[in-house]
Amino acid sequence: MHKFNSGGVEIAYQEAGEGPPILLIHGFASNARVNWWDTSWVRTLTEAGRRVVSFDHRGHGASEKLYDSARYPAAEMAEDARRLLDHLGIAEADVMGYSMGARVSAFLTIAHPNRVRRAVFAGLASRMITGVGGAEAIAKALEAPSRNDVSDIGARAFRIFAEQTKSDLKALAACIRSSREKITVEELATIRVPVLVVAGEKDDVAGDVETLVKAIPGARGVVLPNRNHMNAVGDRGYKDAVLAFLA
Repeated sequence: MHKFNSGGVEIAYQEAGEGPPILLIHGFASNARVNWWDTSWVRTLTEAGRRVVSFDHRGHGASEKLYDSARYPAAEMAEDARRLLDHLGIAEADVMGYSMGARVSAFLTIAHPNRVRRAVFAGLASRMITGVGGAEAIAKALEAPSRNDVSDIGARAFRIFAEQTKSDLKALAACIRSSREKITVEELATIRVPVLVVAGEKDDVAGDVETLVKAIPGARGVVLPNRNHMNAVGDRGYKDAVLAFLA
């Protein structure tokens, strides 16, 4: 694990493999290790001849913890990704994000199209446009004295996951209050790089794939049968679809 200064915020990152670079951007309450290494994504991509770069978002994993929600807009988190590419001297990379990471990847692609060769938006589809909702309930669940004090089933699931990933709950509460910005159809229509959209068939968080595919010129979509938001990330079909897209 290495660290660099991203506009005054310390960001932790890892690298593996050699070849054309791909930047992996993890989801909310997760980290690079849980999202990409433990699911064998890094091994899959390095075996396919790729240089894999992954990092922990601000407030997550080994990166600096911030407790002001104003420090977590998705556009600024996308700048962390861009600054990491700068730090590593990578002019252009393929980019893949999952869930919140897909939103951050979209902001990066829109703001810096010359830095993104191809993009994979996974675990977030139509809800990238319409919004996911429930941010305040999740924030309050993260701030509750214990998981037993949380009655909202969906919010409680996030609290349990955050505890499993040994996250800083207060930092995550600040993050969730700021990072779920919607992206307009007009903004998505400006994307000109190849895009693959992937989500589980039963993923209520992501929404439907086709709506996002239609909003992005030339995008392709893949729906993973019988997969939900939590178990789609390591799916073999997801990996096969991405490898074919990158090839």
